[in-house]
Amino acid sequence: MRTQSSATVASRIAVTALRERHGFGTALAALGVAAFSLTFPATAWGLQSFGPWSLVAVRSALAALVAGGCLLFLRVPLPERRHLPGLAVVAGGVVLGFPLLTTLALQTSTTAHAAVVVGLLPLTTAVLSALRIGSRPSRRFWLAALAGAAAVVTFTVAQSGGALTAADGYLFAALLVCAAGYTEGGRLARVMPGWQVIGWALVLCLPLSVPAAVVALTYEPVRLTAQGIAGLLWVALGSQFLGLVVWYRGMAAIGIPKASQLQLAQPLLTLVWSALLLGEHFTAAAPLTAVAVLVCIAVTQRS
Repeated sequence: MRTQSSATVASRIAVTALRERHGFGTALAALGVAAFSLTFPATAWGLQSFGPWSLVAVRSALAALVAGGCLLFLRVPLPERRHLPGLAVVAGGVVLGFPLLTTLALQTSTTAHAAVVVGLLPLTTAVLSALRIGSRPSRRFWLAALAGAAAVVTFTVAQSGGALTAADGYLFAALLVCAAGYTEGGRLARVMPGWQVIGWALVLCLPLSVPAAVVALTYEPVRLTAQGIAGLLWVALGSQFLGLVVWYRGMAAIGIPKASQLQLAQPLLTLVWSALLLGEHFTAAAPLTAVAVLVCIAVTQRS
């Protein structure tokens, strides 16, 4: 009887610890989503001062210098050779591919229209996670994920007038490379701290980002403004480094599929920031879409 009681207590302790870990991981992933939601408005600000190639190269180089400084200060050992291919995927998808493609798109697209990418990113990440690491969410999870993606895409396309632009090619390519970077980064965050995943990915890009920044700044005009500098600093330090630090840590704690679905709220947050910072407008359908998205997020987190 005493043995059964001890086993029951141990089981309850284990369940409580698991719930606390899940809650902490969810909070970290949500914090990452909040940081990412500012990326498009901050990029629009940065384009006031820098050309698209300059903005992407400088943000990558600046984030890499900060990340490299942290790795050096803490004397973090070099990553194992078997992790280098995964870090290369993170670097190509999250550090270079997504920023470059979305920045090029934002030259001719509004931030509201660009949010289509983020609206489909959670579902794409969940699919790649299932293919890459064999995660098998429940049927209810997939139904809720599809419903949330449909709600976000329907609202965002309606918000942009339903028109497809030349920038959509950039946006959908950005969707694929970013989902690959998220999936690989979430897998690596299980075996190394999340900040080291993005830190080493940024450092790997330094041989490309620094020369690219020098060349781009030479050929593209620079008109420094307060908003332009603020936008650059945020996309470099907030989105490119700190946001990904908490995001990968959250994915490692609660799993890539569940974490990815929190990003269903990102386009709506981006629209709010776009209205506040850029003066863009959205319709009264936004609150209804927000409620639908929150319901879908709740279902995916409980599945």
